[in-house]
Amino acid sequence: MTRPKWLLGDRGYDADWFREALQDKGIRACIPGRKKRETPVKYDKRRYKRRNRIEIMFGRLKDWRRVATRYDRCPKVFLSAIALAALVIYWL
Repeated sequence: MTRPKWLLGDRGYDADWFREALQDKGIRACIPGRKKRETPVKYDKRRYKRRNRIEIMFGRLKDWRRVATRYDRCPKVFLSAIALAALVIYWL
């Protein structure tokens, strides 16, 4: 796998130590600051809005009971179930 360039996160992941750890690994954080943060944090608002698509995709996959409960123990079979669910979701 390639190294990620960005990490899209929710306000719950807003911590200075977490941001520093990501920066040490060469990953840029796209995490809005918490409301009680004293100094505002800059983040890419367009990129953050696109995070919604990822959450919707995981929500649709969790509609499939076999995927949501990790019914299959074998990683290959589990990945096949995810691929099948994604195919049916895309088809519909």
